[in-house]
Amino acid sequence: MRQMFKPLMVTAWAGAALLLVPLAGAGLPQGAGPYAAQAQSAEAPPQISVSGTGRVDLAPDMATVRIGVTHQDEDAAAALQQTSDAVAAMLARLTELGIAPRDVQTAGLSLNPVWRDRPEQQGQPMPWGFEASNVVSLRLRDIAALGEVLDALVADGANRLDGVSFGLQDPEASMDEARRLAVADARRKATLFAEAAGVALGQVIDLTETGMATPRPQMMEMAAMRADSVPVAAGEVGITASVQMTFALE
Repeated sequence: MRQMFKPLMVTAWAGAALLLVPLAGAGLPQGAGPYAAQAQSAEAPPQISVSGTGRVDLAPDMATVRIGVTHQDEDAAAALQQTSDAVAAMLARLTELGIAPRDVQTAGLSLNPVWRDRPEQQGQPMPWGFEASNVVSLRLRDIAALGEVLDALVADGANRLDGVSFGLQDPEASMDEARRLAVADARRKATLFAEAAGVALGQVIDLTETGMATPRPQMMEMAAMRADSVPVAAGEVGITASVQMTFALE
């Protein structure tokens, strides 16, 4: 007689082996043993995750200066005119010094009321006049001329200096070197930990850049660009890269 069987229920588990279980009451062919495939979860291989940092320090080749003029007057138009005349002289001087127009930009222009205490008003501040201000952002690609340029601009009427910062005209090569150092640092740490744990370091599973930064200049030496110029310390700029790496352990 032909023997009839009920179908098997098939269930798939994510990340596990296939599980076959006969339905209740289902018959099996004569001579066949119990039939079942046990599900087993796939275990993740052992891993180690470390961070690495790389830093490159080098001399800057560009300076950015914020310099300008501020004047006060009882009349708003007069205050603005004095400021404009001084800035016009500064811009003309920059052209004479060979500074390209693309490296000069107006960074701030303002006109605000000025209040002063008046004794006849029992110390109460009263409107007196106006203050006009015009600030220029200047990029210097010849740092050796920085002191000379500052001297010339002050002689032309500049009376406000908001700061000097240093940087690199083309930082890409230095950034890439910092990244290489960061990866090497992470691999060194991973190798050390693996050896200490008595296991072998395997292949890279994941690599992520977690940061890139250019810290403030480190002032190393104060040197005058020329005898009668403003002393300027260029120092060094540091470029830092950070990575996170995950390795397999064998």
